[in-house]
Amino acid sequence: MTHLAQQQCEACRADAPKVSDTELAELMKQIPDWTPQARDGVLQLEREFTFKNFKLAWAFADKVATLAESEFHHPAILLEWGKVTVTWWTHAIGGLHRNDFIMAARTDRLLDE
Repeated sequence: MTHLAQQQCEACRADAPKVSDTELAELMKQIPDWTPQARDGVLQLEREFTFKNFKLAWAFADKVATLAESEFHHPAILLEWGKVTVTWWTHAIGGLHRNDFIMAARTDRLLDE
Protein backbone atom coordinates (compact mmCIF):
# COMPACT_ATOMS: atom_id res chain seq x y z
CA MET A 1 0.00 0.00 0.00
CA THR A 2 1.26 3.47 -0.89
CA HIS A 3 1.80 5.68 2.13
CA LEU A 4 -0.84 8.38 2.38
CA ALA A 5 1.69 11.22 1.99
CA GLN A 6 2.62 9.88 -1.45
CA GLN A 7 -0.96 9.63 -2.72
CA GLN A 8 -2.68 12.28 -4.80
CA CYS A 9 -5.78 14.16 -3.70
CA GLU A 10 -8.77 13.93 -5.97
CA ALA A 11 -11.27 16.64 -6.81
CA CYS A 12 -14.06 16.40 -4.27
CA ARG A 13 -17.69 17.22 -5.02
CA ALA A 14 -20.59 17.70 -2.63
CA ASP A 15 -21.80 14.16 -3.43
CA ALA A 16 -18.43 12.52 -2.70
CA PRO A 17 -18.62 9.80 -0.06
CA LYS A 18 -17.37 10.39 3.45
CA VAL A 19 -14.99 7.77 4.83
CA SER A 20 -16.76 4.84 6.46
CA ASP A 21 -16.08 3.77 10.03
CA THR A 22 -13.99 0.88 8.69
CA GLU A 23 -11.97 3.19 6.42
CA LEU A 24 -11.53 5.64 9.30
CA ALA A 25 -10.02 2.93 11.50
CA GLU A 26 -7.64 1.79 8.75
CA LEU A 27 -6.57 5.30 7.73
CA MET A 28 -5.96 6.39 11.33
CA LYS A 29 -3.28 3.69 11.61
CA GLN A 30 -1.23 5.68 9.09
CA ILE A 31 -1.56 9.00 10.96
CA PRO A 32 -1.52 7.95 14.63
CA ASP A 33 -0.70 11.43 15.96
CA TRP A 34 -3.97 12.85 14.63
CA THR A 35 -7.28 12.70 16.48
CA PRO A 36 -10.75 12.49 14.95
CA GLN A 37 -12.89 15.25 16.48
CA ALA A 38 -16.60 15.86 15.96
CA ARG A 39 -17.56 19.54 15.95
CA ASP A 40 -21.15 20.54 15.29
CA GLY A 41 -21.74 17.07 13.86
CA VAL A 42 -18.78 17.33 11.45
CA LEU A 43 -15.98 14.79 11.84
CA GLN A 44 -12.53 16.40 11.50
CA LEU A 45 -8.87 15.43 11.91
CA GLU A 46 -6.83 17.49 14.37
CA ARG A 47 -3.24 17.58 15.54
CA GLU A 48 -1.35 19.98 17.75
CA PHE A 49 2.29 20.65 16.84
CA THR A 50 4.60 22.23 19.41
CA PHE A 51 7.67 24.40 18.82
CA LYS A 52 10.28 26.20 20.89
CA ASN A 53 8.95 29.66 20.07
CA PHE A 54 6.48 31.72 18.07
CA LYS A 55 8.78 32.19 15.09
CA LEU A 56 9.18 28.43 14.54
CA ALA A 57 5.44 27.89 14.95
CA TRP A 58 4.76 30.68 12.47
CA ALA A 59 7.18 29.17 9.93
CA PHE A 60 5.43 25.80 10.24
CA ALA A 61 1.98 27.39 9.87
CA ASP A 62 3.24 29.07 6.69
CA LYS A 63 4.38 25.68 5.33
CA VAL A 64 0.96 24.20 6.06
CA ALA A 65 -0.74 27.14 4.32
CA THR A 66 1.51 26.75 1.26
CA LEU A 67 0.78 23.01 1.13
CA ALA A 68 -2.96 23.66 1.43
CA GLU A 69 -2.95 26.24 -1.34
CA SER A 70 -1.02 23.88 -3.64
CA GLU A 71 -3.86 21.34 -3.35
CA PHE A 72 -6.72 23.86 -3.05
CA HIS A 73 -7.71 22.06 0.14
CA HIS A 74 -7.63 24.32 3.17
CA PRO A 75 -7.55 23.39 6.87
CA ALA A 76 -8.18 25.44 9.96
CA ILE A 77 -4.81 26.62 11.26
CA LEU A 78 -4.53 28.04 14.76
CA LEU A 79 -1.17 29.73 15.43
CA GLU A 80 -0.19 30.39 19.03
CA TRP A 81 3.10 30.94 20.86
CA GLY A 82 5.00 27.69 20.35
CA LYS A 83 2.00 25.81 19.02
CA VAL A 84 0.13 25.23 15.77
CA THR A 85 -3.14 23.31 15.69
CA VAL A 86 -4.14 22.00 12.26
CA THR A 87 -7.62 20.69 11.54
CA TRP A 88 -8.50 18.99 8.25
CA TRP A 89 -11.96 18.16 6.94
CA THR A 90 -13.76 18.47 3.64
CA HIS A 91 -16.14 21.39 3.71
CA ALA A 92 -18.00 20.26 0.58
CA ILE A 93 -19.19 17.02 2.22
CA GLY A 94 -19.30 18.17 5.84
CA GLY A 95 -16.94 15.48 7.06
CA LEU A 96 -13.88 13.42 6.28
CA HIS A 97 -12.76 12.34 2.82
CA ARG A 98 -9.65 10.33 1.98
CA ASN A 99 -8.08 13.66 0.89
CA ASP A 100 -8.06 14.81 4.51
CA PHE A 101 -5.94 11.84 5.53
CA ILE A 102 -3.55 12.44 2.63
CA MET A 103 -3.18 16.07 3.67
CA ALA A 104 -2.69 15.14 7.33
CA ALA A 105 0.11 12.76 6.31
CA ARG A 106 1.67 15.47 4.15
CA THR A 107 1.40 17.91 7.05
CA ASP A 108 3.35 15.47 9.22
CA ARG A 109 6.03 15.29 6.55
CA LEU A 110 6.53 19.07 6.77
CA LEU A 111 8.24 18.53 10.13
CA ASP A 112 11.15 16.93 8.28
CA GLU A 113 11.71 19.89 5.96
